[in-house]
Amino acid sequence: MSTSIDTAFIKQFESEVHAAYQRMGSKLRSTVRAKNNVKGESTTFQKVGTGTAATKTRHGQVPVMNLSHTNVECTLADYYAGDWIDKLDELKTNIDERQVVANAGAYALGRKTDSLIIDQLDTVSTVTIANGNTGMTLAKVMEAYEDLGDNDVPDDGDRYAVVGWKQWAELLQIDEFSDADYVGAADLPFSGASVTAKRWLGTLWMPHSGLSVASGSRSCFWYHKSAIGFASGADVQTDITWHGDHAAHFVNNMMSQGAKIIDENGIVMIDCDETPA
Repeated sequence: MSTSIDTAFIKQFESEVHAAYQRMGSKLRSTVRAKNNVKGESTTFQKVGTGTAATKTRHGQVPVMNLSHTNVECTLADYYAGDWIDKLDELKTNIDERQVVANAGAYALGRKTDSLIIDQLDTVSTVTIANGNTGMTLAKVMEAYEDLGDNDVPDDGDRYAVVGWKQWAELLQIDEFSDADYVGAADLPFSGASVTAKRWLGTLWMPHSGLSVASGSRSCFWYHKSAIGFASGADVQTDITWHGDHAAHFVNNMMSQGAKIIDENGIVMIDCDETPA
């Protein structure tokens, strides 16, 4: 057997972990403002205030907006997800066993990425639509839509809404969300067997199983991409070592990431009843 077989194993395993993380690891990372390759234990996101236009006299000086600039610090933390691959299991199952562990590690890190973002969303208190002992209703959606407009949140295609699966099922029962007479055939949520996201009201809506539930209330969120910052010091990395005393490879997947709210005015929390049946 070639002495380089372990090197080939490691390279293929690393590529499989990266592919799995990118394919199904995180649902929310691409929906927020991201900064990659951060050096150090923290980074800052710039928050710029609103400018006001004004007139000037002939030959007078152009008025200065005096935009306010504030920094939001985001601290990174290190996360790990490891497991053993027994040598004899490799011989019996080979690619399947490696792929199972690769997917498991990548998905675990992906869930952690999303939980970092969700934990920050849970801190929002500026604009909240109360539970009201009801689930996701058209009235709640319209109230949230109005709040985003009142806060001058840009309607530029970078708005996202993330809801629980119960709320997704409730949205599917709203004609304005799921009826072709309202949204057109191209934006129907039933247009493909695996479709779990759709665009509505200038927003990409998607279900997520990781949103917080407390006292029978699920917290859902409608936000603009620029309202939340996500920082990555190290994307998914894989370290594989052979342990003769275990007759197995130990696979360690790791990353360094963090998230932080940049502007609460760009986020609306929608609390929905989710009392167990």
